Amino acid sequence: MMYRTRLLVCLLFVGAWVSTQTALAADAKVDRQRNVLFIISDDLTATALSCYGNTVCQTPNIDAIAAKGTRFTRAYCQGTYCGPSRASFMSGYYPHATGTLGYKNPRPQIGDRAMWSQHFKDNGYYAARVSKIFHMGVPGGVEIGGDGRDHNQYNGADDALSWTERFNSPGPEWKAPGDGETLESNPDGKRPVVGGNTFVVVEADGDDEVHSDGMTAAKVSELILTHRERNGDQPFWLGVGFVRPHVPFVAPRKYYPPFKPYSSMSLPGKVAGDWDDIPKAGINYKTSVNMKMDLRRQRKAVGGYYASVAFMDAQVGKVMSALKKSGMADNTIVIFTSDHGYHLGEHDFWAKVSLRDESAAVPLIISVPGKEPAVCHSLTELIDLYPTTAKLCGLEVPDRLQGKDISPLLDDSMLQVRDAAFSVAPMRKGFLLREDRWAYIQYREDASKGIELFDCKNDPKQYTNLADDPEHADLVAEFKVKLADKLRELRSNDL
Repeated sequence: MMYRTRLLVCLLFVGAWVSTQTALAADAKVDRQRNVLFIISDDLTATALSCYGNTVCQTPNIDAIAAKGTRFTRAYCQGTYCGPSRASFMSGYYPHATGTLGYKNPRPQIGDRAMWSQHFKDNGYYAARVSKIFHMGVPGGVEIGGDGRDHNQYNGADDALSWTERFNSPGPEWKAPGDGETLESNPDGKRPVVGGNTFVVVEADGDDEVHSDGMTAAKVSELILTHRERNGDQPFWLGVGFVRPHVPFVAPRKYYPPFKPYSSMSLPGKVAGDWDDIPKAGINYKTSVNMKMDLRRQRKAVGGYYASVAFMDAQVGKVMSALKKSGMADNTIVIFTSDHGYHLGEHDFWAKVSLRDESAAVPLIISVPGKEPAVCHSLTELIDLYPTTAKLCGLEVPDRLQGKDISPLLDDSMLQVRDAAFSVAPMRKGFLLREDRWAYIQYREDASKGIELFDCKNDPKQYTNLADDPEHADLVAEFKVKLADKLRELRSNDL
């Protein structure tokens, strides 16, 4: 009798242990099968978002993602214009290491090594993109009938191996019916509304789905809501590429009233002689001067940019509503970011390309089910997203990747993962090392086109270049060595 009792107890113990291990295995399986919803805006500065402190441009839907996730305050892109940045975070390599400094080919040196979404696809995920994830010209790549191409078939510098399916969202862009004005190189106001990479504001007729981002939101919502019907329990990696607020600043009329009259828009402070202490290479390619934009046009540019951001934010809301309705929100990692930042008149600079914080820094929000919301001030890079999501989803993290797994920051936002962020400006042959206190910018590897050094603790808006100050000569010398070491490290990496 005692033997039978002991046997029964042992069997019950074994049964309980097996049940526990089965449950743990099931939990691990769920972790491995988390979905990834990657939402990227185009040419977005973090300072345009209300969750980053903007009091004029309200972005409630992006704010809602931040309220549940970790908002990073010092995230940096690895290339300060679209093509290099996107090829970098999708490949897992810095632009200078892979040669992805242009627009045409996202994988010139990595061969058949898996891109970010491809790595998930190769591990059983449904991987799709809607609109711009790798580089796609805006407005040309999404403009209906702009050059006679079938834009439903135009994929820009896309990577076919990265996707199970891919979808484009052609829209009218600058040709949208409505009230438009060309702001750039139009001092007498007589120039017609023109296309290209030009500052144009269009208060457009029609509803959201007339435009590219509205179409993108609708398609993504459809893919999410029908995913289980089409793909069963297969997890997904879904890339959502919104093209606003990239120029032209086109949005339906209903998004403009909060920013009108345009004369109410504030501009950054102007400092006399702001460019006097920086090298010629440090003056951005678009400025108030060379664009011939007076204060009226500058204010309208800010208002048009904000209206485009508000429009894009509303589309984010539609995607997130579909995710909630699908029942998959509790098992989906949501990432929101931009390919690089954007100048809105700081230093009389506009647009991207520069290596100042306005251009090199990006918004970054990562929301993972089960993680507590937080704000993290660690220096991070977009190149970190590939290894981080692989780790969070239980996939192998390829050793070759040059980014860092920042998933520990989602549990402890006080941690630090790197001493410096690194970014490049290929159009300027420039390099940035952004440390906690210092921003070091060098043009050309031999510094022959100049150096900038900013004390971001005492000069957060980067007005005073200390590179030629004798008191900082030793620090400049140290940064030259650090940059040379960084470039040597990238080139020695086995691609």
